Amino acid sequence: MARKQETTRVVDGRVVGDHEAGRRRAEEEAEAGEVRFVPPLNFAMVDNGIFRSGFPDSANFTFLKSLALRSVIYLCPEPDPEANNVFLRANGIRLYQFGIEMCKEPFVNIPEETIREAMKILIDVNNHPVLIHCKRGKHRTGCLVGCLRKLQKWCLSSIFDEYQRFAGAKARVSDQRFIELFDISSLKNTPLTFSCSKR
Repeated sequence: MARKQETTRVVDGRVVGDHEAGRRRAEEEAEAGEVRFVPPLNFAMVDNGIFRSGFPDSANFTFLKSLALRSVIYLCPEPDPEANNVFLRANGIRLYQFGIEMCKEPFVNIPEETIREAMKILIDVNNHPVLIHCKRGKHRTGCLVGCLRKLQKWCLSSIFDEYQRFAGAKARVSDQRFIELFDISSLKNTPLTFSCSKR
């Protein structure tokens, strides 16, 4: 299996990776008066006022600002980078961090209570518009969105199709099993006033 090699460039006499070069390019375009709306990796609209993505960086800030977010649900245990914190504070966006450790199969342990707490934040319209993200927007984000779909009474095959569309070749049977077995009974009485499926 071939490994992706990070490409580097020289910018202002410094060697930088793709990520930093992209950030620098976005800053230069902003200085030149060019505005670019660059969505984060795996970005998609989930429902009215609910979005999902991989980890956003400074190249995505203009795009995220256009969403008028009130909240971000961050599903990784690592601290949010300072640039992201500055962006969130400057735009009055609340950060809810649920540190779900990333494990590879067969040792995946998704904490049900953590997902349940994240679901409470997610379905509260006072937090909308909201962005859900993890590192790549695949597994942890996919589990939370899958549990939301279950609450919205989607059939499991449609939930799994959506999960697999984002996870691709990295789809995990354990994530899908978690979604299937997730108990929504404590959330059933919550009105989903935001939902497209309720209109």
